Amino acid sequence: MSAPVLARLHHRPSPLAEAELGQHTHVVVLLPAAKRLEALSKVPCSALIQAALKRRKMKPEALAKTPISVQMPSGGLLVVAMRDPGKTVFERHTLLRKAIGLLLEEAPSRLALSVPGSDATDAAAELLYCTWLNAFTLPQRKGRKVAKNTKTGEADVDDNAKKAAGVQRIDLFAEADKGRLQAIQAVAEGNCLCRELTALPPNELTPGAYRTQIKSLARANGWEHHEWDLKQLSKMGAGAFVAVAQGSSAQDAAIIRLRYRPIKSAGTVRHVALIGKGICFDTGGHNLKPARYMSGMHEDMNGSAVVLGMLQALTKMKAPIAVDCWLAVASNHLSPEAYVQNSVITSLQGTTIEVVHTDAEGRLVLADTLQLASREAPELMIDFATLTGTMVTALGGRMSGVFATSDALAQYAQQAGRDSGERVVVLPMEEDYDQALDSKIADVKQCLLDGDADHIYAARFLRRFTSKLPWLHVDLSAVNCSGGLGAVNGDLTGFGVAWGVAMLQHWVLQTKSVPKS
Repeated sequence: MSAPVLARLHHRPSPLAEAELGQHTHVVVLLPAAKRLEALSKVPCSALIQAALKRRKMKPEALAKTPISVQMPSGGLLVVAMRDPGKTVFERHTLLRKAIGLLLEEAPSRLALSVPGSDATDAAAELLYCTWLNAFTLPQRKGRKVAKNTKTGEADVDDNAKKAAGVQRIDLFAEADKGRLQAIQAVAEGNCLCRELTALPPNELTPGAYRTQIKSLARANGWEHHEWDLKQLSKMGAGAFVAVAQGSSAQDAAIIRLRYRPIKSAGTVRHVALIGKGICFDTGGHNLKPARYMSGMHEDMNGSAVVLGMLQALTKMKAPIAVDCWLAVASNHLSPEAYVQNSVITSLQGTTIEVVHTDAEGRLVLADTLQLASREAPELMIDFATLTGTMVTALGGRMSGVFATSDALAQYAQQAGRDSGERVVVLPMEEDYDQALDSKIADVKQCLLDGDADHIYAARFLRRFTSKLPWLHVDLSAVNCSGGLGAVNGDLTGFGVAWGVAMLQHWVLQTKSVPKS
């Protein structure tokens, strides 16, 4: 597996002229903020746009909230929107994905983007980013059969055949910095990789197949790759991870470490660990989920997909950060070998854990993975996981929750949400919550049965396994949002990739070191 193939970009550093419109069938024009119709006089099809606004009884500034479509004299479709710098990135992304969606309904193979104005770099970058995300086609299996590999028994899917034909080319007509566009492309590819992996059905993305995909990505990106399989983890004493994985007859679970190191430079290289929950399917185990809540549990590996998307983006951006990526890849199955309630298991660091609920498996696989990651003493640890239903109850699917070990990290997390358009809410994890996790028979309870504030209890549980290093825990309640979210039109959002890249940029730029807490 390699990086997702985005539509080819052709860039010309000047706006699209009206005389050239006939060469394009599907065009987006993103206007600078304006309050008077006269300001539109120099844009392509200005007369048609002004007539359309008058017909709709719309003021020009309304285009910053509602894009409109206009049929061009050539028969093509032109969509017009307006960029209001006073609106948030999330609001601007939402507008742009709606504008692009008006064109994508016609399934074009080519799109033209025009951004008039002498200072169009930011506007062009936002428009291109949203276009790349929404022009990307996720895997689908409609109308064709998937062959089975007779040697491995796994589904054998041709990467080139699994996608329907979509947008093949994007023509960008705008002043824009080449380096900025390359960075935007890296983040867009990371988001698309995250969504592509998360969309794969669970019979194709088993832990074994996922490990193969990850190894292929490591080769393609030049990452150092190492795996600890179940036998090795059992010998090491990673009882929390093994307890969850032992219920699968395939015994194909593993903890995987990927390592990216930047080209050596004169400056100090920061060291961060990214940890991702990679549960390829979650039945709930002996505490079996009802059908309504089991549906979609192939997306429970999304935390690991976010981390892979981030790592790929950082690699392509040649980020001056040393990154260790840790992936907890397993399934939570129901079988005679599956772990059960009231068991007492021992984690990698020697902490004994009372099992309270077998559907709280994510915090168990993360416990040992966090402990492995902390042994290398990174300056910052960030984990991503679709961890708790209570976070979805608290925030819905439109934001994700973040827990931070310091006020500084919390502030960087919030700023990254504003800058990326992927909004987060910082939640408390006060120490007195630990009282409820006291166990009579072990060092700690895995969770509580009543479920109240489970997102906070999960964070407090995980904190025990971070060696008190600076840490952020991201509970990905926004992995799936019906009808789209921010820059993305589909239900699968890829939330976390752009936020994570922005978070690390803030962290590197604004701190010399993050104190332990």
